[in-house]
Amino acid sequence: MPVSIRLADVDDLDAIARFADDVVPAHYTPILGEEGARAQLDWWTADRMKPAVEAGHVHVAVAGRAIIGVVQTGVLDGDCVVWKLYLAPAFRGQSIGANLLRHAVAPFKEVADHLLVEHFAGNTKAADFYERHGWTVVRTEAARSGDPRAAVVWRRLTYEA
Repeated sequence: MPVSIRLADVDDLDAIARFADDVVPAHYTPILGEEGARAQLDWWTADRMKPAVEAGHVHVAVAGRAIIGVVQTGVLDGDCVVWKLYLAPAFRGQSIGANLLRHAVAPFKEVADHLLVEHFAGNTKAADFYERHGWTVVRTEAARSGDPRAAVVWRRLTYEA
């Protein structure tokens, strides 16, 4: 089935939330435990996602009529940041995630010389993905819980001039 990548719009908010319900807890339970994984859904509500969608900071990968991937970008303290990059498990390993990310960050190349992304230290699949695509670790923030898997790893991708 062909996959298309496009900007999300407000009509996608419910489908994005359903996508998160299907993908996020299963992904994070081995890393953060069931409670921590469910807590990640707080970042995926329609109310939370709507401002980013309206600002043009959320892109989706769509197969047929189903959202199979989501990436959210934004700005933090003057830095362009990738906040979310998730793909349904059945679609991983097909370069869809890399294409989704590339599509979402393309506009930032015109206004910034680098991008940041954060992920949990225990999310080794994300770490491997970002490493393969040239993102380097710039810092790690310890988790309040003290669990090293819940530490937040910040990575940077610098654009070549």
